[in-house]
Order: sequence, then C-alpha cells, then structure tokens
Amino acid sequence: MNITGIKGSTNNRFFEGCGHEGPVRCIFLCEFHPVAGPKITCQVPEDYVSKEIFDAVSVYIIPKTQLQRSILTVNVLDYKITGYPVRIDNTKYARNAYYFNLCFVCDAWARTVQYEPVVKKLSEYLMMMEQESGFLSDENTSNEKLRLPLILQQILRDLNSCGMSTVIEGTTTMHLKVVKISPDPPPIFDHLVPIFTVDRNSFREQQWDLTTQQVLPYIDGFNHVAKIAAEADVENNLVKACVQNLVYYGVVSLIPIFQYSNVYATTPKLRFLASNRRFQEDCLEYVSNSETDLPSLRDVFILYSNMTHGTTLRDLCLRFNPHALHVDECKLVQFGLLHKIIRRIQKYPVFIEVPGHPSPVSALQRNFNGILSYDEICCKYGMSAQELDEEVECDPSVTLIWK
Repeated sequence: MNITGIKGSTNNRFFEGCGHEGPVRCIFLCEFHPVAGPKITCQVPEDYVSKEIFDAVSVYIIPKTQLQRSILTVNVLDYKITGYPVRIDNTKYARNAYYFNLCFVCDAWARTVQYEPVVKKLSEYLMMMEQESGFLSDENTSNEKLRLPLILQQILRDLNSCGMSTVIEGTTTMHLKVVKISPDPPPIFDHLVPIFTVDRNSFREQQWDLTTQQVLPYIDGFNHVAKIAAEADVENNLVKACVQNLVYYGVVSLIPIFQYSNVYATTPKLRFLASNRRFQEDCLEYVSNSETDLPSLRDVFILYSNMTHGTTLRDLCLRFNPHALHVDECKLVQFGLLHKIIRRIQKYPVFIEVPGHPSPVSALQRNFNGILSYDEICCKYGMSAQELDEEVECDPSVTLIWK
C-alpha cells in the first residue's frame, strides 16, 4: 500500500468528493496553553501547517467540551485536517484540565475515513502516556519531548509506505494499521453491466475463486449480468455474487446497458472536464478510436454537452459523426458513466386503464408500474428495446415516464 507517489500536484487531477485516497501529508500535535491558547507543539514535517492557517481553524481543532473524544474533520484551503480532541481532567493542570489533539493532515480532495481509527488509537495512546508520566505536558520531561517528533516521523513514513506502523515506547508497544473501509456493494440486477475499472492485465485471475475465473472473460463493459450468466454457463445468482464481490474490491463498476436508443444527460461534474488537465488527458485517451490520433477536447466536450433529454445516442452520432472526430461513442458513454459526468435517462412504462374500456391485464402489462425500467423489463422477458417500444406504442393505456 505505497501511496507516497501521489504528489501535491494531484490537486490538478483530483477534486473534493472524488473518492480517491491520498497520503498523510503531515502529523501535528496541538494543545491548549493556559496563557497562549491553542498552539501547535509538535509537527512533522515542520511548518507544514502555518500558524495563520492553524489560528483560522483552531476553534475546531481544540473545540468545546461537547465535541471532545469525537473524530472531527476540517477542510481549510488545500488541507483536510482530521483529529480526535482529548480533555484530561486533573487538578494538577492549570484550569484543572489539559486539552490536546493529535491531527493528520491530508490533501483537501482525499478520502480520509480510513485514517480515523488510526487517529483515535494514537490519541488514546498519547492520553495514556500523559496520564502515566506527563509525556505531553510536563516541561521537565525534555528527553521524552524529543522522542515525540521521532515517533510521529516514523508513523508518517510507515503509514504512507506500507499502511501500518509499530511504535515501541518503553514497555508499551502500539500497532497501527490503515484498513481500507469500503461501502457495502450495491445489489446486483440482471440488467446491469459490469465494467473493469482497473487494467484487465493488472491482476491475476488465479487469485479469484473458480466461479469468478469462469465469469471474468465475459465481462467486457457491454454484457449485462443475465447475458454473462448464459454465456459463461453459470447459475445467475452465482454470477451476481461474483460481480458483487468484484464491485466490493473495486475491480469493476456497474453501468446501464449500452444501446443507440439510449438517452443521456450531463451532470454538474462535467465542469471538471473543462478545468482539470489530468482529467482531460485521461478522457481523451479513453474515448479515442485511434492509438495515434487523439480527439480534441473541444469535440469531446461538445459531444457530452449535447447529451440531453430527448436526444438519443443515435441522434447524436448522426449529427456529429464521432468516428470522424476520432471518438469511439461506446467508450465516450462508458467514460462519462464511470466518472459520473453523464447519467442515463431511463424509460418507465406505466399502465393506466382507459375509463369505460376495461380489458384483461397481460403478464407484460403487469410490469408497467412506473418502477421497472425498459432495461429491467427487456431482460426479464428477453425482448429488445425495439420490440418493447412496439408493444408500448400500440397500447393506448400505456404512457412513458422519462427520469
């Protein structure tokens, strides 16, 4: 788990909320001084967080009593500061209490939830040492004061290089480990399409179970789950379990079925394509239909911008001819969906009985409830979108909702 290669320049590539993890840039200890107020007493590397920035957010770093012993994360400029403020009550301290906070500093765009257990454990370790020997507050323990920067340097180096660190201080040993925290994978449905989010050749198939190995060759970004099950000759629920496992480990993502009759619309995240240079480079490389001639950013941006309600992908291709612009429209859609700069506008048929003309409801019409999309109904009945369109168009009791 070596993440030290991610440099500060990644601000040009990533953005707040992108979900990417980043390294710990700095660790600092701050305390509430009875005269000077909140101040940083130890920081590695030195002066990474300036006094001006710290003073601007110190009220959140050394907070009120109600927020003590809670994980707090503060975003300020290009920094994300995560801490676990602690208050130790004792009459030996000025004001009868000692306040401190051990904080990790990361880039503002970085996902930091995986560091929270480490911050809490390290803070509680320092609290124990303070209660036992005055490790943090006692001005006479100069040797121990000198040890703290060395301890923090070791932790910073170890966590960024291998995701774990072992600290030995006297007779006490503390093990720290960054554990990746993944959200529960979404439910897997027959009509969803798994697509690799990592290089297909970057992992060994042998590391997966035999069923997953049987399924992997059929994951191509176009086959939906039901089709993969049929072609791989694997029971449908087993394929769903395999795909769910791959999603959990970040190997694949799920996108809607690709069809030229699909309608897409842009999201607010399209703005990053206009301003983020690294994101632009990644996009142009991905959507290109040529290894030598990349499309222009202007052409790609225009294609995305014209994805709107009422315009099918077929309409878009007839109007702009993406191939002449060195753009693969399939990859254009895949990239947009994976990075959430576009979203699929789904069709939901709704059966509304015509007053005065009661008629028996067919098995197909029972699915026209406004909840099941075209993709779900087509997968369930083995129909094409065109066949379902014909059924809907000739039935006056069915209307369509686009959303």
